[in-house]
Amino acid sequence: MKFRPLHDRLLVRRIEAEERTAGGVIIPDTAKEKPQEGEVLAVGPGARNEKGELVPLEVKVGDRILFGKWSGTEIRLEGEDLLIMKESDVLGILAAEAEIKKAA
Repeated sequence: MKFRPLHDRLLVRRIEAEERTAGGVIIPDTAKEKPQEGEVLAVGPGARNEKGELVPLEVKVGDRILFGKWSGTEIRLEGEDLLIMKESDVLGILAAEAEIKKAA
């Protein structure tokens, strides 16, 4: 994919939620909410602070993130539905269990 976000923007692919409930009931497409979890595909170089210095982003390519329900701008790129959002729209980075244990 030949796309590079500018400034503090990210290119994100939504990660689809399960189509069944815990009880095994299949949820139809019309009743599903859009997922609020995604994988970062590309990141911009960062934002500039008051002094004009480049501040790199904390989010990196490959991170799984959570974002707000109405965050980002939906685009279609190379036949795939993606989101462009600012780093400030990211609520958090989902860490693997091994990373959580190491940090504790």
